[in-house]
Amino acid sequence: MLLEYTIIVIYSVSLLLIFMYAIAQLNLLINYLSFKKKEDKSIKFDFSNPDEIPYVTIQLPVYNELYVMKRLLKNIGKIEYPKDKLEIQVLDDSTDESVEETAKYVEKVRELGIDIQHIRRTNRQGFKAGALKEGLKTSKGEFVAIFDADFLPEPNWLYETVPYFKDPEIGVVQTKWSHINKDYSTLTKIQAFMLDAHFTLEQVGRNSKGHFINFNGTAGIWRKECIYDAGNWEGDTLTEDIDLSYRAQLKNWKFKYLENIETPAELPVVISAARTQQFRWNKGGAENFQKSAKKIITSKNISVKTKIHGLLHLLNSSMFICIFLVAVLSIPMLYIKNEYAHLRSYFYVMSFFVVSSIIFFVCYWHMYKNIHGKGFINFIKYIGAFFTFFTVAMGFSLHNTIAVLEGHFGKKSEFVRTPKFNIKNLKDGWKNNKYIRKRPSFYVILEGLLAIYFAFGMYSAFIVGDQGGDFGLFPFHLMLFIGYAYVFFKSVFSKA
Repeated sequence: MLLEYTIIVIYSVSLLLIFMYAIAQLNLLINYLSFKKKEDKSIKFDFSNPDEIPYVTIQLPVYNELYVMKRLLKNIGKIEYPKDKLEIQVLDDSTDESVEETAKYVEKVRELGIDIQHIRRTNRQGFKAGALKEGLKTSKGEFVAIFDADFLPEPNWLYETVPYFKDPEIGVVQTKWSHINKDYSTLTKIQAFMLDAHFTLEQVGRNSKGHFINFNGTAGIWRKECIYDAGNWEGDTLTEDIDLSYRAQLKNWKFKYLENIETPAELPVVISAARTQQFRWNKGGAENFQKSAKKIITSKNISVKTKIHGLLHLLNSSMFICIFLVAVLSIPMLYIKNEYAHLRSYFYVMSFFVVSSIIFFVCYWHMYKNIHGKGFINFIKYIGAFFTFFTVAMGFSLHNTIAVLEGHFGKKSEFVRTPKFNIKNLKDGWKNNKYIRKRPSFYVILEGLLAIYFAFGMYSAFIVGDQGGDFGLFPFHLMLFIGYAYVFFKSVFSKA
């Protein structure tokens, strides 16, 4: 019985933590809906007065970006801003033939009369954070905009964002990401769904009440003074953007999130690239919880509610541990429930998972209809999108749990960039992309075994109990089977 009780306790605690996280998401939804009714009364620079237009530096941190450098620099060359108040830094840590290509494209931008430098380092110390820090030493701008290699800001992007720095307390202005290839495949649609939830519900929900949000590593702009005051870029976590964001807000700098300003970008089109990105984001979140949790708890400058939301924000990725535990233990729980009749009263806790799912469903619907519109047809499409996202997210739970555990236990790993493809439609090929990881990791085998395990869970529904089966967990096991099978087969046999 000790084993059975241990399983029940771990399963129940995991469900309870997921429920608490869902309640926090519901609170963010309430914040989001109340904010949408308010008028933005931010003070702004008057750009009709040339004296109010500040000097801006654009930093482009790149590493082996052979396929997108031409597109990136051609797009940046179209940025509308007074040339005497703009400089561009291409922070190039590349180690392949892309260096020569980049130098050629940089020269073409320079011919447009734009102040642009091609900055090279002899090492990758600190990875992206190190490159940004190095560029900052010689930057001329009072404000520093950052774009990753796959981002394509609109020409008027600086005119839309810089004016908000009229408020001297604002340290960062962050824009929403949009996706140039979200309809490319099921994988890109899932990623777009996840990111849209973050950039709609979470960023607005936190920012509207003065809770901590994060600069998203790109498509945002910093006040240089804020970067220095917060301690500058540090490369000791895989998400240097979250790290600096929290250090800045702990020093009372304000962040401004602009949901109405979108910056287009490319989503990874192969699962190996998506896995790389997910691993870095989830591990980095856990690393930053370990680095910043104590400072948040002991801070005297922020409210209790902001502390709670801040800690939950840094623990976002840690929810995958709970999801993974609930998934794996759900099959033993099915047998325990039907073998020990006197324990059945404990199983009402399972309703937490249903309630949590309903909360997520409601929250994400508001995100979806804000982007795609209301109506019955869109609602039906949303149902399909939600369950597809939920299913595949659970299929990633082993992979993301490993990332989170490494982050919490302090295992260091290299900053692995996400391969870029320059792909918009199915006609664009990617098979010859030299940056794609060729071999699946060992964990892919475990994901295949888990697909079989949850197929057994579905079979178990037919054989347990005295009344011809117990199908309460069957839909859950079906989603887990599909999710893990999808991730496994895409990782082993993917052709996009």
